[in-house]
Amino acid sequence: MTVESTAARKPRRSSTGGGKRASAKKPAPQKSNEPELIQLLTPEGKRVKDAKNAVYDAYVADITAEELRGLYRDMVLTRRFDAEATALQRQGELGLWASLLGQEAAQIGSGRATRDDDYVFPTYREHGVAWCRGVDPTNLLGMFRGVNNGGWDPNSNNFHLYTIVIGSQTLHATGYAMGVTKDGADSAVIAYFGDGASSQGDVAESFTFSAVYNAPVVFFCQNNQWAISEPTEKQTRVPLYQRAQGFGFPGVRVDGNDVLACLAVTKWALERARTGEGPALIEAFTYRMGAHTTSDDPTKYRNDDERAAWEVKDPILRLRAYLESEGHADEGFFAELDDESEALGKRVREVVRAMPDPDLMAIFENVYADGHALVDEERAQFAAYQASFADGEVK
Repeated sequence: MTVESTAARKPRRSSTGGGKRASAKKPAPQKSNEPELIQLLTPEGKRVKDAKNAVYDAYVADITAEELRGLYRDMVLTRRFDAEATALQRQGELGLWASLLGQEAAQIGSGRATRDDDYVFPTYREHGVAWCRGVDPTNLLGMFRGVNNGGWDPNSNNFHLYTIVIGSQTLHATGYAMGVTKDGADSAVIAYFGDGASSQGDVAESFTFSAVYNAPVVFFCQNNQWAISEPTEKQTRVPLYQRAQGFGFPGVRVDGNDVLACLAVTKWALERARTGEGPALIEAFTYRMGAHTTSDDPTKYRNDDERAAWEVKDPILRLRAYLESEGHADEGFFAELDDESEALGKRVREVVRAMPDPDLMAIFENVYADGHALVDEERAQFAAYQASFADGEVK
């Protein structure tokens, strides 16, 4: 598999039945020359500097060795946290978990491009962005355990609560950005969503309103190529970033496994938003290495060869190769980071296991403003069922 969009793959042929008059042939999906990704760091860890990338390269031209090590640390610790959360779900400590494995560069690069006064609207997989915004990673786990509805104050870090309803946060982000303009502030808003959410009407409406009102919002699409079991080629005829053209604002496709490119392109988009140039769409072309969530089995809809092709593009290994080749990090740095990673994993386990069990009866609360006979009946039945476990009467 190459770094081409799944949208460019050849569509399956369909046969027509017999008869005197064949049905009209449907137009084939338009084949465009697949554009190259904005890439500043190759999978082998080599810096890319050419005219095509010059505009974006300028945003990371003065990046220091310390900052590069910081990006590497962010990705490593985010991956460790994600792995611990996955393991905790398998152990019955969490009800569900949405892994970001493979998408660390897209999230850390874009997250580190934001300013403190910018506002972030995530979906439910932006654990790396939350890390960049200073949200304690353990605060992300309460919702997935069922003991709270979020776990942090959105206004403390300008990082909104996770949004489970697919695509709706793009509308919230657009409205917030319109308010920023009316307030006369010079901050920007960034909204995260995936390739699956790009098919939602909410996203199209967000594009319309943000363009018409020139809202200072950046739409960051992590195209991990699979909307649960639905490949991108089933959702669009053109690369996702090209959709922005129809709404009147720029779209850019960036190598989502290149943390430098994601950092640079997001800085560019946020800067133009803050200076009154309106919205932009970033498509970070990456890959979901794990399952959609821990309730999903990706082996049922994709093959091992596809995953193996992306393993060699691993965002963490890519940056490590660059750090080592440039002499920006030594074995002492990596060893210290390993220790920090172990400590983080231990803390995550301890915090989650100390959380209370979820209130199973809370599901019946706030269903109706007033009481309801059917809900009362269901609550009583469920309570009796739960009590039967304690009494040992379950058959």
